[in-house]
Amino acid sequence: MPSTAAAGRPNIVLVITDQQRYDTIAALGHPHVDTPNLDRLVREGVSFDQCHVTAASCVPARASLFNGLYPHTTGVLRNGCEWRRSWVEQLAASGYHCVNVGKMHTVPFETPLGFHERYVVENKDRFLDGRYYFDEWDKALAARGLVKQQRELYRQRPDYREAMGAFTWDLPADMHSDNFVGGLARWWLDTYPTTQPLFLEVGFPGPHPPFDPTADALAPYLDRDLPIRPVTQADLDGQPEALRVMREHNTEVDHDSVVHIVDPPLESRHRQRAHYLANVTMIDTQIGELMDALARNGYADDCVVIFTSDHGDCLGDHGHIQKWTMYDTITRVPCIVWAPGRFAGGRRIDDLVQWFDLGPTILELAGCRPDPSMEAHSLLPALEGGQAPHRSYVFTEQGRDDGNGLHVDLVTAVRSQAWKLVHFLGEDEGQLFDLQNDPHEERNLWNDPAAAPARRELLDALRDWRLSSGVTTANWAADAR
Repeated sequence: MPSTAAAGRPNIVLVITDQQRYDTIAALGHPHVDTPNLDRLVREGVSFDQCHVTAASCVPARASLFNGLYPHTTGVLRNGCEWRRSWVEQLAASGYHCVNVGKMHTVPFETPLGFHERYVVENKDRFLDGRYYFDEWDKALAARGLVKQQRELYRQRPDYREAMGAFTWDLPADMHSDNFVGGLARWWLDTYPTTQPLFLEVGFPGPHPPFDPTADALAPYLDRDLPIRPVTQADLDGQPEALRVMREHNTEVDHDSVVHIVDPPLESRHRQRAHYLANVTMIDTQIGELMDALARNGYADDCVVIFTSDHGDCLGDHGHIQKWTMYDTITRVPCIVWAPGRFAGGRRIDDLVQWFDLGPTILELAGCRPDPSMEAHSLLPALEGGQAPHRSYVFTEQGRDDGNGLHVDLVTAVRSQAWKLVHFLGEDEGQLFDLQNDPHEERNLWNDPAAAPARRELLDALRDWRLSSGVTTANWAADAR
């Protein structure tokens, strides 16, 4: 089918997974994971290998991405905070047909956000807390007469507290959340009259817990040698009290059907990691089928496909589970841009970039002018063969969230290529890592006199960033009132 995309205005497909670590794609140097379709995107596209999110949990990261502003500017610093506006409105006003299939994590869930159409699928294991909401997946399960696998049922299992969130999907495979979202996106592409230029956001709920791949996807990983770093006592002893409290809290509650174990046996960690990676491979399969659907419907002739994730998961590294901490396993995410007809492929860019830089990149690809109040910077020059926006430092924030046991009002990380500092507001403790000599962030040098110059440099950078942020966004803040 010939392309009808407006000249110079490509179709743009933004694929966002939930809670996917950087080290989950074979072509990025991690051959223990089966990701042939993502490997193709890496080979033919551009990978930003040091892309760091601006927030350590879903809602603030996504609100930041879709507004081009840091969490402290949007005021969205933790999950559950309301956000209703985005640059998608600008895309729609410029003539793009804007569609969301899957997870966006807006609050409220069905906020239009500028999309012409939304087919919302939210967290796999939503805790309703009296706020009943039935998304497209809930409706499809009900239409098939199926009861969704969820926390209330998992809790009835005798091994629930030992499983650490690792279960198998035992309902029909096409009703697994990621298979369902992939199928729904293909259905839209195959059914809706071809409309270009198109902006399509596909939000996969996985590999966010519960870690629930289908049995056939899991089988190849169960006996595979997986790289799992041991948790050292030095690492644990160096963690601030706020992290020790949160770690203990996560053994007492079951966020997303995960009951954490303080010192799990290696076989339990391997099982959890196998389930997680199997879910990644399931998503990879959906990416391949999505690419085929774009091609057969004429969208791929002039198309930019962006693959990324909103943050990672500790998976037991550093003794923690899920997100909320500032380790690279959380802040560093895959960020791949595929557009063979536009950008030279097979490139790996190691400059520091922020996840929300994708916002102005997409706007400029669409021929739109990003708002000057945006704190994000376009990656388009780097995609076209020039330089990435110069960032000496990247920043990540996380607000107090009593639901996960984080009792500090604000945690902020500042990272250069060589060092990372984590600041806990109102606390004397912090974290400081020499990334050149300690790339896995296991030795906290916060109180080491030899590291005092680096600590001073990063604290100064943190101060200057917050001050300059207030100036940059002054007009946006005034308009927001």
